Amino acid sequence: MHIEPGLVDAGKIGLSYVTAAGAGAFALRKAYLDAKDRGIVSLAARAVVATALVFCFFEVLPHYPVGVSEVHLILGSTLFLLFGMAPAAIGLALGLLAQGLLFAPFDLPQFGMNVTTLLVPLFALGALSRKIIAPNTPYVELKYRQALALSTTYQAGIVAWVGFWALYGQGFTAANVQSIVTFGGAYMLVILLEPLVDLAVLAGAKTLHGLRGSGLVTPRLYEPA
Repeated sequence: MHIEPGLVDAGKIGLSYVTAAGAGAFALRKAYLDAKDRGIVSLAARAVVATALVFCFFEVLPHYPVGVSEVHLILGSTLFLLFGMAPAAIGLALGLLAQGLLFAPFDLPQFGMNVTTLLVPLFALGALSRKIIAPNTPYVELKYRQALALSTTYQAGIVAWVGFWALYGQGFTAANVQSIVTFGGAYMLVILLEPLVDLAVLAGAKTLHGLRGSGLVTPRLYEPA
């Protein structure tokens, strides 16, 4: 995933460092709490797996340039449900960084914008999950409507942030607004597909009893809060 180079020029890009620092600080706080609760080894293991998956999402799964950015099947809600908030956030950030370092160095100046765009919607998804998923419900028991709500929140957040960066960088020109609308429309396909992927992954996890209590997944996958 990347915000197109030049969309926000060097004179304005400082804002992305501020937003990325805020998102990073929040993620580190979540990581501290996760490590305190589950141990640093479990946190690190889940983060490593999440990072590898994110790298594959970006580089292996189909992705297409549309409007002001690219459309990816990022599966942020899937990462959250499997690994928890902190490992998902670490995986998204490090997977994005690895993509930039290894395959897309032209994306590195936009890293602050891109990491903000990936992480802040994840935090919103986490907040929503506490409202729509009962404390006594393990994630493997989620219904389609709940998976759809989580996916929609995450993908809508990505579209909103991409739109913000585009308007911040290029203003309210007709061409820019049209590119944003085109990008947002393309992401509707992801919103339709991701809940089905979530439910398929959760159904698979439900049959893999060996993962219960293993430290490789979030405890909430199998257990009530």
